[in-house]
Amino acid sequence: MEKEVQENIWFASRYHDLSSVAEEQLRLASQAYADSVKAEMHLALAKAVAPNNPVVLISEYRYYFYKGQLNEALRVAENCLTIVANELKLPANWQGVFPDHANFRSEEPAHRFYLFCLKAYAYLLLRLDRMDEGAMATEKLLQLDPANKVGGQVLLDVLANIGKDDYDD
Repeated sequence: MEKEVQENIWFASRYHDLSSVAEEQLRLASQAYADSVKAEMHLALAKAVAPNNPVVLISEYRYYFYKGQLNEALRVAENCLTIVANELKLPANWQGVFPDHANFRSEEPAHRFYLFCLKAYAYLLLRLDRMDEGAMATEKLLQLDPANKVGGQVLLDVLANIGKDDYDD
């Protein structure tokens, strides 16, 4: 089965587990996007109803990310890592996760979701100018995903080129 199909099935199963109340709150949050107080209230209500559901977490992450509230988006990314780690029976702290803890090279959607969460986390650390932490998270991502299936190498490339002119070789 194609990896995108597997990921969609995995994600859809989480969506089907989403209560109608949480789904309605996410819809209302989307409609209220321009009104931060109202949108965040609806996101909080969705999270209260379905605190560990990836659909709710991704909605919350995207909201904060696109609003430019990167510290809040980072908090959500870290929470996603913890939740998925628990589901996969991995160490709660990403720093303690190693390739032999799970088959991260597989196309298994929960493993890929964990890697994407770690990539988002590393990216946000870099955007928040927390370069050392971002570099460590990026290196961990590439340790878990040496084939670079989720595209973590681009973050290392950015780090390697910080401070260089476009003309430096």
